[in-house]
Amino acid sequence: MEDKDIVALYWERDERAIDETKTKYGHYCMSIAKNILSAREDAEECVNDGYLGTWNAIPPHRPKLLSSLWK
Repeated sequence: MEDKDIVALYWERDERAIDETKTKYGHYCMSIAKNILSAREDAEECVNDGYLGTWNAIPPHRPKLLSSLWK
């Protein structure tokens, strides 16, 4: 699914947005978090906090790319 479609799900407050984000970016995010944090549980919590932050940022923010929220 393209980022614009995922953003549209967030904008509609459709919880499938989180699943689609996990499908597209979950492995990448976990890889980064595991390289920074020593415990897998901490990495999972960090990534989940990122999903929550994205959920809370859209709306009012409407990014073209999801990755622009994580910089």
